[in-house]
Amino acid sequence: MANRLSQQALYTLIPRIPKHLIELGNVDFSKNNALNQTIIHLVKIRVSQINHCAFCLNMHINEARKNHETQARLDILSEWQEVDAFTDAEKTALAWSEALTTISQATITDEIYQSIINAFGEQGMLELTTVILEINSWNRIAVSLEFKPDI
Repeated sequence: MANRLSQQALYTLIPRIPKHLIELGNVDFSKNNALNQTIIHLVKIRVSQINHCAFCLNMHINEARKNHETQARLDILSEWQEVDAFTDAEKTALAWSEALTTISQATITDEIYQSIINAFGEQGMLELTTVILEINSWNRIAVSLEFKPDI
């Protein structure tokens, strides 16, 4: 197996990648009260589950716990549609996250689009979309370069 670029090499060789991805995911919470840090954590974790990114899963689960997310909700996040443990706003954000992450498998329906607009407004939908773009990009980098979680 070939040696992959290290995390440090990424930061050294093309520092604009992490810099711009981090900036992309910086949500302006002051412009939309519906979005919150809990939703952002859940979205990053769910997208990382879909993309099988152990590195990002570990990081964002730890961040969510520090932000007082319960282990019980983290344990069932992959099955969020089947349980009543998540708010309507969280479920809408998770549906939008899954739709964008798996966009090659299905189109974005009017129902999903309208639900995200109703829950977060246009500004909030776009803010959330930037977070989804950021974590999908990080997942692709971490998976392809085989970043390992610090556990």
